[in-house]
Amino acid sequence: MLLKRICWVFSLFLLASIALQAAPTKEAGKELFSANCGSCHAKNMKDNLTCPALGGVEERWAAYPKTDLYKWIRASQAMIAAGHPRATELWNQYKPTIMNNFPGLTDEQIESLLLYIKEPTSGPPKPPEDPTDGPKESGNMWLFAGLALILGLLAFALMRIIDNLGNITRVQAGESPVSRTLSQVLSTKGAVAFLVFALVLFLGYKAVDNATRMGREQNYQPDQPVAFSHKIHAGVNKIDCQYCHDGARRSKQSIIPATNTCMNCHSAVKKGTISGTSEITKIFASIGYDPLMSQYIPDYENWSEKQIEDLYKKWIGQEYMSANSLTAMNDAGRTVVESQWEGIVKALKNDSNGKIQGPIEWTRIHNLPDHAYFNHAQHVSIGQVACQKCHGPVEKMDVVYQYSTLGMGWCINCHRETEVKFADNDYYKQYERYHEELKDGKRTKVTVSDIGGLECQKCHY
Repeated sequence: MLLKRICWVFSLFLLASIALQAAPTKEAGKELFSANCGSCHAKNMKDNLTCPALGGVEERWAAYPKTDLYKWIRASQAMIAAGHPRATELWNQYKPTIMNNFPGLTDEQIESLLLYIKEPTSGPPKPPEDPTDGPKESGNMWLFAGLALILGLLAFALMRIIDNLGNITRVQAGESPVSRTLSQVLSTKGAVAFLVFALVLFLGYKAVDNATRMGREQNYQPDQPVAFSHKIHAGVNKIDCQYCHDGARRSKQSIIPATNTCMNCHSAVKKGTISGTSEITKIFASIGYDPLMSQYIPDYENWSEKQIEDLYKKWIGQEYMSANSLTAMNDAGRTVVESQWEGIVKALKNDSNGKIQGPIEWTRIHNLPDHAYFNHAQHVSIGQVACQKCHGPVEKMDVVYQYSTLGMGWCINCHRETEVKFADNDYYKQYERYHEELKDGKRTKVTVSDIGGLECQKCHY
């Protein structure tokens, strides 16, 4: 009897745990929105160029069963093909933009998304944290130079005092005083030893300083194979950083997005607002997407360069004629086509496999030495640090560059001054003493250094 009751209690506990885990929440919806929807859709703002805002989506589908909305989110094209009235209406309004399918989303996950979308937005979006307000690594060169100058003047003064004392002794002994020029003073053994010591100290400092700066040059801004503008994507179109760099919230590396991530949007957006076809065609040519037929090319890896050239030259030429209202290609158009194709070949063949087909090889900008450990997820998901804190105002950069020094002093200063966000963060519940001190008013804040942020082994293996 007792065993039966224990089994019943355990079963109830198990069912309650499953129910709690599966229950829709706005927090889960926020993560799902950022990962799946945020690159194309706004939440409660106006529609963008290709996709509607999602605020009020349930009201717009209220005339149909809620299961229809679930089906639309999971497989929109299937509903359009089946002739569903609301699906057909949306397709006619926004075609040729094709919504991505999300067959893996459960009903509970979709409900979490809808809960988050339904939540009203309070005021305009908060601007990113200004990285200029954060701690910076200050140079100590002027301090050392000032100390060296003071020591030099002190040494010279001491030499003069010793000379004067020596002259007093000579006068008392009936000898003539000796007066030495500056060159004679500087040629003494003591002066030479001091200058040699100062030179060794200076060269040693410069050697160590240059060694610690190796591989992390501030303002480093290399050319990339594709002229990708963060200003257009993250700034104008408000694409969340973590949609493309989706490793930042869940792994050590933020990752450089693969080309199929680009194609989530550029299968519909085929021309750039500034560059036209010249840059987006590089993406098409690398992955094997036919923009004329709006489909991926079968067996593309075995295509010859001539086949690839013919396809994308036709695409570029067709778009040029359409933009200039031409019925036949003119000399200016042929020049544009040839110029763009040369740029595509130069950008895509300058990689390890020497072929147009294959991944785009981006040039890495931020690079830490091997002995320094940095985990993006620890800072982004747990510490809730804004990307701009380290990378600067990326949403204003046409070409990204290394904004911060990434030096050890810069990291340490940040750990000393950055307040840990304890509120509503389960990760920090274990620091009971700090929570009690904050509650009792004995402490106003907890910094990263208070929880071990200055321990050597936290960053160095």
